[in-house]
Amino acid sequence: MTVLDVRHTTVYRYSRKVRLGDHRLMLRPRDSHDLRLIHTSLNFSPSATLRWLHDVFGNSIAIASFAEAAAELRIESRLRLETHFANQPIFQIAPEAVSYPFIYSADDRIDLGRMLERHYPDPGNRLGTWARGFVRSNPTNTSALLADLNSGVGAWIRYQSREAEGTQTPVETLNRGWGSCRDLAVLLIEAARCLGFGARVVTGYLYNPSTDSGDIAAIGAGTTHAWADIYLPGAGWIAYDPTNGTVNGSNLIRVAVTRDISQAVPVAGSFVGAPGDYLGMTVDVAVASERRAEARSA
Repeated sequence: MTVLDVRHTTVYRYSRKVRLGDHRLMLRPRDSHDLRLIHTSLNFSPSATLRWLHDVFGNSIAIASFAEAAAELRIESRLRLETHFANQPIFQIAPEAVSYPFIYSADDRIDLGRMLERHYPDPGNRLGTWARGFVRSNPTNTSALLADLNSGVGAWIRYQSREAEGTQTPVETLNRGWGSCRDLAVLLIEAARCLGFGARVVTGYLYNPSTDSGDIAAIGAGTTHAWADIYLPGAGWIAYDPTNGTVNGSNLIRVAVTRDISQAVPVAGSFVGAPGDYLGMTVDVAVASERRAEARSA
């Protein structure tokens, strides 16, 4: 068990006071067998009123409404949570799915729905051909195939932090040879769908235990993070992080799951004013264990 503190601060700046529209926040994880929320808080400047809802995927969504105009909007989310992870990424696949290719049950196919379907154009079937290049034999081991595909994304694509909004298409990422964590995740998800797997987007945070001792952080630490879940009969949703090459990594803090990356924006909103009024935004994320926090205060 590890107790973690997460601070996620988003700041929007404007050249003058503007009227703020509603902002949609996807920042609160769901309790599960591997994660328990101890405390959460949302602080705003200027102040906001909140209403809560669950989206179509069951994610917890806060809608913030503002009565006061402002030249700066600051949103700070604080989480204290307890994580429970196995030491090894062990999972047991149902016998009928141990070898690839396999066929999902009728119920699974219905429930997976569009998470089985490709979402992006693929002229010339470039992505499909690339994905099938990881299938070494027929049949082949399902776990080995997905592990190779996950590590293959990291081998083919160079990670590069990107501040610009939006996500590259999988073919764009293949052609460019670089991408952010969300680009790598989308590439892996679409490649898995090319091979007939059900896959979904996961967003949240990355805890890097080595930072507790001051070592170099894992790729994607210190910001929001995105990775893939792939559904395997008998094992359920398995986390694949192509940015760091991990499978069922114990350092992933799941906040939200969605069908498409466009549905997984942590903070989204609007303002009333001229386009030139917007000066930009900054995002700062810090994830630390309880023992690190205690060491700092000692």
